[in-house]
Amino acid sequence: MNVHWILQKNVDDVATALKRLPAGTKVTHANPDFDIVLRQDIPFAHKFAVRDIPAGTDVHKYGQVIGRATQAISAGDHVHVHNLESLRGRGDLQGGETGDVKRSSLSPK
Repeated sequence: MNVHWILQKNVDDVATALKRLPAGTKVTHANPDFDIVLRQDIPFAHKFAVRDIPAGTDVHKYGQVIGRATQAISAGDHVHVHNLESLRGRGDLQGGETGDVKRSSLSPK
């Protein structure tokens, strides 16, 4: 059995490519709601969406929130810094030394 991608948890919004996956690759899973076609080339070790992710929504990988979608992401899209804002290690979101919590680019104004 050749494994070309991995999904850790059922709650995950993204899977990780274990090799370069070209656009048009069909990705199937035991869950029939999961059958998708990759919309872009996915480089080795990069993520792709396994379901539609609305803009501003938390994105899950390994059962944990890894960031927030900066734009709507469709199932099969490459998920990377162009459409995902990290929420980890962000002093600007955690208050830093001043305790002031700054808004992320997606916070309501």
